[in-house]
Amino acid sequence: MTDGGAVLGPDGLSRCPWGLEAESRADYRAYHDTEWGRPVHGDDALFERICLEAFQSGLSWLTILRRREGFRAAFAGFSIAKVAAFTDADAERLLADPGIIRNRAKIAAAIANAQAASRLAPGELDELVWSYAPEAAGRPVPGTFADVPAVTPESTALAKDLKKRGFRFVGPTTVYALMQACGLVNDHLAGCHARDTA
Repeated sequence: MTDGGAVLGPDGLSRCPWGLEAESRADYRAYHDTEWGRPVHGDDALFERICLEAFQSGLSWLTILRRREGFRAAFAGFSIAKVAAFTDADAERLLADPGIIRNRAKIAAAIANAQAASRLAPGELDELVWSYAPEAAGRPVPGTFADVPAVTPESTALAKDLKKRGFRFVGPTTVYALMQACGLVNDHLAGCHARDTA
């Protein structure tokens, strides 16, 4: 049992509890240890994370992780320019693709988000997202997941800014998950071995 704090894994390393969920240990552990909470930069890379967080809405993150390569193939490697040029025929193709989550509204949002991102100058999406990163100094280190917020003033403001620019499926909770995943905040728990490398 755990109180929600970092948990010692079979390899002797302490992790956030979700990084050791039994039925998905290898998938979550790799994502937790090598990606989650580490800084992500680049317009296409951030576009991918925005899309994946939107597709995850209402689903398990494990579902997205296990289909990530399918998403990359279906969405042209998450090239903003390529996805922005997708047609109605591409949307229909995506709806028939078993390698992704076939949700009409989320597919339409991914294409609309590419179009919104394509209207920004090169590097502007990266600059926009990172401009909402809170100061790390003074942020308390979470001891348990009860200490981790679902929404913050920064995620609310970034969500509002993205929506103003035409992005969809970017509510404050989804945006906070994006901020966690892309290293704008470090929500690895106290005692988690990945906290100091994020």
